[in-house]
Amino acid sequence: MENLLVPLYEHPADRPEAWEAVIRAAPRLYGVVLNPDSGPGAAPDPAFAAVAARLRSAGVRVLGYVDTDYARRPHAAVVQDLLRHRDWYAADGAFLDQVTSGPEALTHYRRLAVAAREAGAATLVLNHGVHPDPGYLRFADVLVTFEGTWATYQDLDVPPWTAAYPADRFCHLVYAAPADAVVAARIRCAVPGDRPHPWGTLPHALEAAR
Repeated sequence: MENLLVPLYEHPADRPEAWEAVIRAAPRLYGVVLNPDSGPGAAPDPAFAAVAARLRSAGVRVLGYVDTDYARRPHAAVVQDLLRHRDWYAADGAFLDQVTSGPEALTHYRRLAVAAREAGAATLVLNHGVHPDPGYLRFADVLVTFEGTWATYQDLDVPPWTAAYPADRFCHLVYAAPADAVVAARIRCAVPGDRPHPWGTLPHALEAAR
């Protein structure tokens, strides 16, 4: 088990071969972030629904992408996206993006976590992109504590408090990474793509298997 968390932000009709590679790699995956249109979109997308069904059949967590805009998006708008992911794609998890890192928004995100669980999210991943206040671990399963370039990753400073928690509570998402990149987190993803759209490329580990 490689515990790859794959954010593939490409439409299945445009990149069918990439999605096939992801589905074939099911035993190596922690989960896949499903992101039809910076969220579930305004209407169900049959192509994404089909991909989600195949992933679930293969035993892969399907995490519905929801942007929280660093606590600026209204609670109701985030909840609507969570429900759409559940109803349209049968997502069994949630990936909340652009999550604040300080303690001032803990109450806001605790409420969102409750709503995500009520919407059927068995797995909740929060993407801070940096090491946040440890209070977020009280209601999330996984925290993304790094998202950025491989060059920046070389200087990552891991705070001592993380040692008190199991390694599978943390994830690193690294882009502009070389093929031999070694990512320290138990749950991880390293892709060759760079800005403005790094998550349109497959992880190196899956590219090699195609």
